[in-house]
Amino acid sequence: MSLKKRPVIRLLFDGGSRGNPGPGYGTYRVDLPEGNFFYDSLEFGRRMTNNEAEYQTLLTALDTLIPLLRNTGKDPRNYKLEVMGDSALVLSQVSGAWKARKERMRHLRDQVRERLSQFGEYELIRVPRSLSVRYLGH
Repeated sequence: MSLKKRPVIRLLFDGGSRGNPGPGYGTYRVDLPEGNFFYDSLEFGRRMTNNEAEYQTLLTALDTLIPLLRNTGKDPRNYKLEVMGDSALVLSQVSGAWKARKERMRHLRDQVRERLSQFGEYELIRVPRSLSVRYLGH
């Protein structure tokens, strides 16, 4: 019996704040298996830390991707999602390698985990900052 590999969706995200804390912003890009992609730049309009902006950017990307798949008749469980970012904190907290000590960070982590659980599988990949700059502009 052969196991069929799931098609891969790649999500690259980055966020920050002007001032830390300060006005939050973020950008993400999602590459779909068919070869097309979508991209969005975000302004959160409220004061947050760099880490909170990273989480918010990832959540926004997931909250856009999951309904997009479902609205086009696709089930997220049929896909592998590769989540790529340069944030050691976000990726390490989501994976469980690092604890989220503050309640607001635990809440963000748990929201991301809930969305990721909707995919057949996922992988968290830390990428060099230069990749974020190249594809997202910051």
